Amino acid sequence: MADNHTPIATSASVSGALSASTAAPVSGLVSAIVPARNEEEVIAVCVESLAAQPEINEVIVVNDQSTDRTAQIVRDIAARNPKVKLLETDGPPEGWVGKNHAVSVGAREAKGEWLLFTDADAEHLAGSTAQALAKAAETGAALVSFSPEQITQRWYERALIPFVYCRLAKVYSFEAVNDEKNPAAAANGQYLMIRRDRYETIGGHASLAGEILEDVALARLVKRGGSRIWFGSGRGVVRVRMYRSFAAMWEGWKKNLYRLMGGTPRSVLSELDASVPWMILLVLLVGIKVPWALFLCVLLLLARQLSYGADLVRNGYPFSFITYYLPGVALYVGVLLASYRAHAKGRVVWKGRQYEMEVPQASGK
Repeated sequence: MADNHTPIATSASVSGALSASTAAPVSGLVSAIVPARNEEEVIAVCVESLAAQPEINEVIVVNDQSTDRTAQIVRDIAARNPKVKLLETDGPPEGWVGKNHAVSVGAREAKGEWLLFTDADAEHLAGSTAQALAKAAETGAALVSFSPEQITQRWYERALIPFVYCRLAKVYSFEAVNDEKNPAAAANGQYLMIRRDRYETIGGHASLAGEILEDVALARLVKRGGSRIWFGSGRGVVRVRMYRSFAAMWEGWKKNLYRLMGGTPRSVLSELDASVPWMILLVLLVGIKVPWALFLCVLLLLARQLSYGADLVRNGYPFSFITYYLPGVALYVGVLLASYRAHAKGRVVWKGRQYEMEVPQASGK
């Protein structure tokens, strides 16, 4: 869904597609790969939490043209931890999304039997890699992904992020995704571990170089190729504070939400119909002239909040977040429409880069 450590290894300029013939030989257990672009606030926690996992034999940070202290922080950690390596890129080639190119660079250098792709803002709790490997062994999955525990601190984070994830849970249920007979496929790029041989078979990130929603696209390729995937809650495994400002939060969901919710104008209309409390709005309008209708409006709103509270609890959020229900609806509608408009224009912006996208069709399921 849903983005981002020596000896110090430096690649001055790396580009192009990866292939099995150019991949490093398989050895060790897990290689963690972290794309990083201006992540000085969070990169140290991520890298050190990965390096502390016994099953991870190397942590490869790919510095994607950062202009802050990201690279220096990684170098400092690498100086005292031989697991950590730093790679540099000169930015994505034509047709590539920056993150996809960065992780492909890391995958080419990795030596592990499993590749763990994770974002720079993720904190990996003790035993997380062991749990992922155990889940792979238990289910026979070639791809294991956790939806991280979301840390929310500001009111706008608590309003929008839980609301989005509750909606996503209805579109990408764990049960459907994990059913090998069901075509539904999804993963969360904040924690996505894939067997190296399977990654190479599907062409790695080169096969989805221009995909904004690369985690879901990768999961679809794996499942359509006949391999099992497992997707589940990352509570107690990995946690993330996705955004540290309202502007970053808005830009992030504006980039992804339209495609996450179906990627067609019709799917946007369907999502608006399902998520907006239209009956409450209608009764509120009636209440302007019929005062008793306002009492009914309050009852309907309370019922809707309680229903939302049940969704929150099912998805690992505090029930008390029901107080953010109305702001959540308003922000969700706003960013969903903004995401549609961005894709309709064929352009999305992320971390200072503009990407040209396929314009949505006027009709579709």
